[in-house]
Amino acid sequence: MAASPESIRSTVESYIKAVASGTADDVLALYAEGASVEDPVGTEPRTTRESIREFYAIIEPLDQEAELVTLRIAANTAAFHFRLITKIGDQTVEIAPIDIMEFDDAGKIVSMRAVWGQEDMITG
Repeated sequence: MAASPESIRSTVESYIKAVASGTADDVLALYAEGASVEDPVGTEPRTTRESIREFYAIIEPLDQEAELVTLRIAANTAAFHFRLITKIGDQTVEIAPIDIMEFDDAGKIVSMRAVWGQEDMITG
């Protein structure tokens, strides 16, 4: 049986919270074995748990906040737009990617593709 929309929504919300203020292991716990991450789209996909953990470990020490802007769920796929604001000293960097995720029957992420480019980063 496929993951329910409620399960997918819960995973997306947990993902956004973990990316903003969690650890790499918090984020990794949301991924299924054998998952892939392509962030941003066009970069080499990360396909091992070690490489995915390494990717998310970069954000652990950062002072960040995030909010879900919009979420759409169809079958085992979610597309969502969220805003991530990172505070670095007196400066802020905002990025608002659109992520596309596929989920297994247990509601774990099997693939994540983030659609954004350098021109989407806003510095303030």
